[in-house]
Amino acid sequence: MSRLSNSIKSLASRIKPPSQQGPTILRTCSSTSGTQEFATNQSWSEEWKSLGLGARLPEPGAQMTNLLFVQTGFGVDQHGDRGKEGATKAAIRAVRNAIEFNSIPGMIEAVPGGRKEILIRVKLGVPPKNEQDSVLEPVDVDLSHVAKVFPYGRLMPIQVVVGGLLFPTGRIVHELGDENDVAICVAASVSIGYDSGERSDASHKTYDTRDGY
Repeated sequence: MSRLSNSIKSLASRIKPPSQQGPTILRTCSSTSGTQEFATNQSWSEEWKSLGLGARLPEPGAQMTNLLFVQTGFGVDQHGDRGKEGATKAAIRAVRNAIEFNSIPGMIEAVPGGRKEILIRVKLGVPPKNEQDSVLEPVDVDLSHVAKVFPYGRLMPIQVVVGGLLFPTGRIVHELGDENDVAICVAASVSIGYDSGERSDASHKTYDTRDGY
């Protein structure tokens, strides 16, 4: 109990009360720091590639004008590196959790071009590197590994924002590289849709009950 108590105290000391926390900023992956840095028109995963599967890049200027389906999930990594390696494992698990329990056969007919032309938009909520910084930055994630999860469609640049959760587990396994008992949790949303070619101020078409939907 004393080890768990000390771990919780240590973790709590790193987190400022909401009134004292600095602003949270978003970090959107760009052509130099995100998906398109490592993406090609081939599959990211050798496994998918061998099966003739794998997500590809969207066409230049593509926008998800028609949002069809939104999936959410979370992933946790409890052991080993608490930096990029741990955040990447948690992010992969979050994305898999979002998509692995769904079947969307209607997308073949709903999306022009079928499943190969489905646009995929991923947003990750990742804990900050240091809660005490005035400007919060999420822990780095290797997005090339996240991209390997998707078997088809066109993967848009992945967005990473400050979010998720750090929490004490009460368990340290030195054989697995643990230096403390802090686990890292990443939240994910995976949206799918297509580009109708129409452009407006809105990022995608929405349906409001006040309009009779």
